Amino acid sequence: MYARDAKKHEEVWLLDRLDEFGFEDPAFRSRDYVLAIDGETNERAGFARLRVHTTDDGSVCEFTNIGVREEWRGRGVGAHLLEHLVEDARDQGFEAAYALTDEPAYLAQFGFERVPAEDLPEPLPDRLDATREYQPDAVPVRLAFADFEIPQRLRERFAESEADSDDETEPPESAEDFGIDPDSATYKYDTGGT
Repeated sequence: MYARDAKKHEEVWLLDRLDEFGFEDPAFRSRDYVLAIDGETNERAGFARLRVHTTDDGSVCEFTNIGVREEWRGRGVGAHLLEHLVEDARDQGFEAAYALTDEPAYLAQFGFERVPAEDLPEPLPDRLDATREYQPDAVPVRLAFADFEIPQRLRERFAESEADSDDETEPPESAEDFGIDPDSATYKYDTGGT
């Protein structure tokens, strides 16, 4: 199992998963998403988004739309996604991130702590209201990256999945990844163009 940035041609898959999970994303950009990929089958196991909000007071980092496909739950997929998001956010100069979630206990195991809604920086109060329209029990949590840790039991799952996989590198992209039928060298899907 490994996590990587989503690719442009994966937009449809992401939009289908957002719909499947009932997540809203009015400012959807596939380049903000990370995917968890099974190293053996190349199957997409989960997804998450790092969203940066820029205001007059500075920038705020939000982790949002964290989803693990049902058949992959309990295998450390969410931990892989969060680790990738934290590394990416740190590389962008952030020291903390917020999440608006109806699963605060899950995120607490990584160091997230609940924060009062009135303490949220802009534009997160409006985002919390919007999130509560489809996740009524959503609460704000914050992760100081200095407090981020992956529980040992999840680290062990990482080691198990790495031991199961001989090759941790991503397989090369194929013509089919881009919707091209390799047998006829034509696009498999009609895009409406001529």
